[in-house]
Amino acid sequence: MNSQERVWTPYRGPFDPCPPVPFKTYVVPPNQFINFQPPNWPQFSLPEALRAGTLWPALFSPYESKSKGGK
Repeated sequence: MNSQERVWTPYRGPFDPCPPVPFKTYVVPPNQFINFQPPNWPQFSLPEALRAGTLWPALFSPYESKSKGGK
């Protein structure tokens, strides 16, 4: 499992007419845990940065589509 992905179990009521959902997941972006940008952070090269969507590897958060077969 990705370290940025969190899992929680939704409440199931005793009279809930819907089929139960065992768990749900959500992603916490890495910028939530960085208070400030330290100087001299490592950087991606320009082609890598364009593919990743960020210049700094510490802020990279991959997106896996759940509808397209991602995990």
